[in-house]
Amino acid sequence: MVSRETPPLRWMTDRGLCVVAGAGSLDLYRLLAGMCLPGVMEVVPADGSLLVVLEPGAAVPEKLLELLARGVPDGPPPSGAAPARLHRLPVRFDGEDLLEVAGRSGHTPEEVIGLLCSIELRVGFLGFQPGFAYLWGLPAELHLPRRASPRKRVPAGSLALAGGYCGVYPSAGPGGWHVLGSTRACLFDPEARPPALLQPGDSVRLDAA
Repeated sequence: MVSRETPPLRWMTDRGLCVVAGAGSLDLYRLLAGMCLPGVMEVVPADGSLLVVLEPGAAVPEKLLELLARGVPDGPPPSGAAPARLHRLPVRFDGEDLLEVAGRSGHTPEEVIGLLCSIELRVGFLGFQPGFAYLWGLPAELHLPRRASPRKRVPAGSLALAGGYCGVYPSAGPGGWHVLGSTRACLFDPEARPPALLQPGDSVRLDAA
């Protein structure tokens, strides 16, 4: 039985169990997604943790407790897990914060663009807006805090970074990240399955358009 003090587990609701996994949260998510544990309705990745949503009346699966006691094994997820995909997003690097980001990172705007297009980013988790993917993998010099003054409206498709993450706004809305450019890629379509283009574990490459 899991009490409310059992590390690394914490009850969030009567059916929501938070699993603190740190840097291994994404690997643990993909592993659990492939296991299809009985009584587990959904697994939702977050920043350093997972939310395991149980079916009404279901107990915490013993296999989950055994897995956490052993630690997350290395290697690919088991068969049945959704395969990770590579997405290439064409980006027009004309964002109004590009010059400032370049200056604060010690690069020219052209160097920032080249750096972003040379690396492979990984989808850690979704949040903030439907389809908004938090992308891991930025170099340390691009780990900048949020803007001091958030904007009331950031256009849909804006590529931005802050706090060590990179992301694309699927729809227009307020935001405090540094805008570097824009893409016409559709990040969220409620009629698609799944609705979000980018899924946890996927990889993203940026191409200068």
